Amino acid sequence: MTSGDHNLMTQLLPAMQNMQNALNAVSLGGKIKVSSVHSMAVLKSSEPPSSGSFDPSDEMKGILGFNNATGSPFAINPYPYFAYRSDPRPETLAFCLFQPNAGRLDTKTQIKYTNMFDAQVDAVRSALNSFGYKNVEIVVAETGWPYKGDSNEVGPSIENAKAYNGNLIAHLRSLVGTPLMPGISVDTYLFALYDEDLKPGPTSERAFGLFKSDLSMNYDIGLSKSSQTPAAPKMPAAPSPNATVTPSPNATVTPSPKPDKANWCIPKSGVSDAQLQANLDYACGQGIDCRPIQPGGACFEPNTLAAHAAYAMNLYYQNSNRSPTNCDFSQSATFSSNNPSYNGCVYPSGKS
Repeated sequence: MTSGDHNLMTQLLPAMQNMQNALNAVSLGGKIKVSSVHSMAVLKSSEPPSSGSFDPSDEMKGILGFNNATGSPFAINPYPYFAYRSDPRPETLAFCLFQPNAGRLDTKTQIKYTNMFDAQVDAVRSALNSFGYKNVEIVVAETGWPYKGDSNEVGPSIENAKAYNGNLIAHLRSLVGTPLMPGISVDTYLFALYDEDLKPGPTSERAFGLFKSDLSMNYDIGLSKSSQTPAAPKMPAAPSPNATVTPSPNATVTPSPKPDKANWCIPKSGVSDAQLQANLDYACGQGIDCRPIQPGGACFEPNTLAAHAAYAMNLYYQNSNRSPTNCDFSQSATFSSNNPSYNGCVYPSGKS
């Protein structure tokens, strides 16, 4: 649809229809869905997400009508990496990597987006809705981040690739959904399992794989069945790589802090990823300095939602006159007298 080749464009829908007819002939119609994967370039507009729209060509209308009639998904390839490459600012990188950031406001809907993935998917949702296809499901057929590139390429690194894929998985597993599709985890396929070592173009094109072509691992995002999640540094009440943060057995947990005693605000045990993400987004959106939990910061590792949320929640509480009401977070936070600081990562307290 973005090739500029009119013959290819006009033949796409008939090819899909032929495939559907073949499946119907062997009683597989409905059991196997027929679709076509599209790049984000099929959108005429995507910023802000509420302005998402397609070029109203007869070909696109026909494909969307086919998706709607057969119950097949509209498959899209959103790549925040390419968005960052065209706008290589630190705040854009944080927005693309699901890292703490100020967010971007869609002034039409008054929705504040905290990550590029949601913004891109919701732009497609808006485009489908504008054509009257609110029931057509979206599937993310490809998304990923390269772990290396040429010297003139911005963005590729193991740190960024691990952050994007790892945080994307945590975001999807939380089932928080996107602002326009809350509570829905969009089916998403990571690109790619293996490097495409013979692919032409810049180095980054051959460096999207979780594994090399010789089957060795480029980096671990916790999907390997045999992989062991690295333990957090040993320290009292430290944020662990797990989804919850709990005080150490020796910590004293009190219902409210006393002005003459150091207290830290941390998540309660068992808090969901969705709530942790909401806490993180809220705290960092209030103007506190969340740079320590961004890539390269003293508290970036362990790179987990739980650890980042714990740091941000405590910093917000400490910067808000240490009022007990500012360590509530919808009843998902608690106080600990045990200092969760570790290595070079310092959690501020009222008695520093």
